[in-house]
Amino acid sequence: MKYIGPGLLVTVGFIDPGNWASNLSAGADFGYTLLWMVTLSTIMLIVLQHNAAHLGIVTGNCLSEASTSILKPRLNKVVLGSAVIAAVSTALAELLGGAIALNMLFGLPIKLGTVLVLCLILWILYTNSYKKLEKWIIGFVSLIGISFIFELSLVNIEWGKAMVSWIKPTFPKGSLPIIMSVLGAVVMPHNLFLHSEVIQSRQWNLEDESVIKKQLKYEFMDTFFSMIVGWAINSAMIIIAATTFFAEKVQVTQLSQAQQMLTPLLGNTASVIFAIALLFAGISSSVTAGMAGGSIYAGMFGKNYNIDDKHTKLGIGITLVGAAIVTFFITDPFKGLIYSQMLLSIQLPITIFLQIYLTSSKKVMGKYANTLLNKITLWIIALIVTGLNIMLLLSYIL
Repeated sequence: MKYIGPGLLVTVGFIDPGNWASNLSAGADFGYTLLWMVTLSTIMLIVLQHNAAHLGIVTGNCLSEASTSILKPRLNKVVLGSAVIAAVSTALAELLGGAIALNMLFGLPIKLGTVLVLCLILWILYTNSYKKLEKWIIGFVSLIGISFIFELSLVNIEWGKAMVSWIKPTFPKGSLPIIMSVLGAVVMPHNLFLHSEVIQSRQWNLEDESVIKKQLKYEFMDTFFSMIVGWAINSAMIIIAATTFFAEKVQVTQLSQAQQMLTPLLGNTASVIFAIALLFAGISSSVTAGMAGGSIYAGMFGKNYNIDDKHTKLGIGITLVGAAIVTFFITDPFKGLIYSQMLLSIQLPITIFLQIYLTSSKKVMGKYANTLLNKITLWIIALIVTGLNIMLLLSYIL
């Protein structure tokens, strides 16, 4: 049980407000039929996050530090600079999600809500140690999960259809953009950097091979458990939308619209729980986005994540304050979520190919470098994710 934690930090990254919009649209427009995409994306995520965590365990460096030590300085600045931009883009969606939740609950203007969420996240990150942050995140994830269990208890679920849809791929007419959106949003670049950093909180002695092997064993259990939690929460979102909005033939295009529509369908309590869960998701995912930004920026200078170090502090500030400033130029919050996903689509392949290069290098990983089977699996996933993200980007542009 003491190894549980790093994976949950990653989990909140793919139950963020941007994913909420995609999941609710999937369930509202196509019912249960797209549940399979949550299963497929989770399987790919387990492999990639497990691989990123291995880098941290074996080398004692995060993805950003390893890149700085191996790549040529000019190339490294371009690669990690794009990763910082991706972290800012991620934080943009998370802060907006928290602000939308405050608007749902208290009627606060989006811009004011963004500032309030920003101040809370900066306070959490600058005043708490990693161990305390980990407990906060586990608490937030637990509350989100409990919220959706409560929502599920209010609806009539056709479990037979759900079971088949989890494992049977189908492509209903007009579903491809949503399929690509959810699959592309689950695997996020900042999570790969973050996992390779925070997994090191479980390390004691890198010189002892038995300790490394024990780390690798328990890391997979943590990753697998945490990703399954994310799979269950994402599935619950689609099921709730399928049993309410799809059943009533109601199309959902905004998070606030979904909350308002739950009131007549399930009662006022359900709509409030929905907004509270969204607030927790926005807060927890903003924390992880800030941590990822701090880790990436510090790694550019060969430093690890340390809240007492100026590089980490500056990286967190650039990520969160930069994202908050951008929100003031966004007139449509829902479109803001979409634009943030577009930026992630551009950067994600760069991070995945960087990770494969580093974890396949004997210079970096020694005898723990990727096996041939691992390389083939990772390259297949990389090509699928890259293709889907390119198609997603093109679908927004064309």
